[in-house]
Amino acid sequence: MTPRLVRSQYIAAALATLAAHSASVAQDIPSQTDLSVAARAAEAQLRQSFANLRFEEFGPAPVTGPLFQASAGGRILYYAPDSDHLMFATIYDRNGVNLTALAQEASARKKLGTLDPTQALTIGPPDAPTVIEFTDPDCPYCRALNRFWEAKAAEGKPVRRQIYFVSRIHPQAASKAEHILCSKDQAGALRAIYAGEAPKPLLACKEGAALVASNAEAVEAMGISGTPTLILDGRVISGFQQAEIEAWLEEKLARKKPPS
Repeated sequence: MTPRLVRSQYIAAALATLAAHSASVAQDIPSQTDLSVAARAAEAQLRQSFANLRFEEFGPAPVTGPLFQASAGGRILYYAPDSDHLMFATIYDRNGVNLTALAQEASARKKLGTLDPTQALTIGPPDAPTVIEFTDPDCPYCRALNRFWEAKAAEGKPVRRQIYFVSRIHPQAASKAEHILCSKDQAGALRAIYAGEAPKPLLACKEGAALVASNAEAVEAMGISGTPTLILDGRVISGFQQAEIEAWLEEKLARKKPPS
């Protein structure tokens, strides 16, 4: 067989392989008609499954292929490798259950064992419902939450707060947290700082600085990225969700109340 014939056969075989591959790819790529049909079916199913919502627009998303769940910084993320998209999203099922929140709670419960209560500032009666609280002295919502706890205590509904300070968001958070931890009256110092009454100079001590540092490690290990963050019986509450927190507290107090 001559070299020219061999080369011709090789080229013919390569072209045949390329043609077969192109046909296969063409079959894998849905036509515009197929996409339109799929979109109409998907929209109809969406409106049926989530009939309580009103949708103004509907169309294809840029995400393609399988979707995977990941955790980073205490948050649940979703990744689509085919289209290389990372999504900060919340997924609900057709019954309105927040599946993303459930995944975050499960992740937090796994990490609860890493928390050392002796490294926390604990305030409140020993027999009161326990709250694990991640807070920042310069966070306005943390200050609102502190006022809420004080109001509840005044109503005779105190909680026992296991507090860890988040000190890497605001520049003076670490020094204010250290001041609270170095004070003889830690509860009073926390109340004053969270009311905006920061004394000058702020107290500093070796023990307080060590606790602030250990709190920072606990925050990182738990993946806490925002304040306030509460853990109520293993359930993660991000932000000052007053209605949700109040409902939890009322439920706890109702269980504790002796039968009449």
